[in-house]
Amino acid sequence: MLVAAAALLLGGGGLAAVATTALAGNSDPDATDGQQHTAAAITVSCPDVGEKLREVPSGAKLQVSKGLAALDRQVADAYGRMTDGGGSEVLSRLKQRRQSTIETMANAIAKDSAEQTGYLAKLVTCTTKPTGESTGTDSVKSTNDQYPWEQQQQDQTQDQQQDQQQDQNDGQQQDQNDGGQQGQIQGGPFPDDFADITSVEPNAGDPPFAAPQGNGASTGTFTTECGRNEDGHFNSDNVIVTPGVGNGAHHTHDYVGNKATDAFSNDQKLAQSDTTCNNGDQSSHYWPVLRQLDGTSVHAPGAGHDGNVGSVLQPASVTLQFRGSQAGAVQQMPRFLKIITGDAKAFTNGTANANASWSCVGFENRQLKDKYPICPDGADVVRTFAFQNCWDGRNIDSANHRTHMAFSGQDGRCPNGFTAVPQLVQRITYDVPQGQGFAVDSFPEQLHKPVTDHGDFINVMPDDLMAGAVDCINDGRNCT
Repeated sequence: MLVAAAALLLGGGGLAAVATTALAGNSDPDATDGQQHTAAAITVSCPDVGEKLREVPSGAKLQVSKGLAALDRQVADAYGRMTDGGGSEVLSRLKQRRQSTIETMANAIAKDSAEQTGYLAKLVTCTTKPTGESTGTDSVKSTNDQYPWEQQQQDQTQDQQQDQQQDQNDGQQQDQNDGGQQGQIQGGPFPDDFADITSVEPNAGDPPFAAPQGNGASTGTFTTECGRNEDGHFNSDNVIVTPGVGNGAHHTHDYVGNKATDAFSNDQKLAQSDTTCNNGDQSSHYWPVLRQLDGTSVHAPGAGHDGNVGSVLQPASVTLQFRGSQAGAVQQMPRFLKIITGDAKAFTNGTANANASWSCVGFENRQLKDKYPICPDGADVVRTFAFQNCWDGRNIDSANHRTHMAFSGQDGRCPNGFTAVPQLVQRITYDVPQGQGFAVDSFPEQLHKPVTDHGDFINVMPDDLMAGAVDCINDGRNCT
């Protein structure tokens, strides 16, 4: 029998609450045969309606945007109810709410289009998904597991205590550091979400921001400098996926470039905006903030209100570079082209669209996809987004914000019907205090998994600047 309950993972200050389920085992609390429950943590997994959309006519865009934001709220609410001890009735209620919302979206699409929307009705049912974590005492993972840096701190403290005892020889035992598991984000991340970068085998050739090489390749680069968000431009909107809806992302975004970017920015507003870029580039670059796991919390949309806890880390550096193609010349991106790389729901959607890389300065031949790096002292954390570099030649966006763009193959060639455009690579570094953890903002049910990291870009370069960037790349020059 499946029994839903709330569990506390990773004991100590700042406990991480996740939905758990007691798996088959001895159900008698008074039994003496030594059998124990294994409580496995779960989250809520729903079909991603936004990813499945095929067509959204202009007249239906606002209704669809509101619907997508409502679906995200519903999943977050269901996940919260799971952590509070809800059972199968939570999924049943969630299905009812999703059905109503999806029907409203489908009707709006059908009103202004001949598009058949029956496929949307198949997306109402949600399930639970194991997180890979567990809370049972007889399970592989213990509730007392520590983050890697906490274990290092404990080992160091133990060594120091032994040295002090030997030197003093007074028999006094100093208090042992218990790992201080503080500042943990509710619902993740977990110790297994981190890896010591020095233990990772080299798995990458040139750093992901290096220009392509080879005969016929367009080997130049164009770098646009837009600062590190010194102005403090943050919001929890997503103008690409949920335009017209405040807090549509349910996590906070960090912005550089266009100063007007929020949920209510249309192309005209973006084109009239000032920019933080020093070359007049009005493009919008944004990504989820990284938070230090220091226990701080602000109850605000996109922050504590949505389960994102900790101090926001300002990037130490932001590099925005456009590079060429292995297969030949690139052509200009159209103005207002919108691209998303990575998948904010990759933990439940699967990793087909996951595309963030994590590493450390000095170790960038070692790239992590599903782990956060633990960096040596003095080495900054690096997160990298290499965007799709093939355009369908017609659309500046698509219903699911993906199908108008594609990645080239290993030989640099674009799929049939697509043409090569400059590839944007966002490289962001962070000086994370030694002995502190960090996590990317996420939807609550995504548990702050590193695989959910993602980057967003709206090209608002003036046409002459884009033309200059393309000339630079195709001529093999490195321009700033």
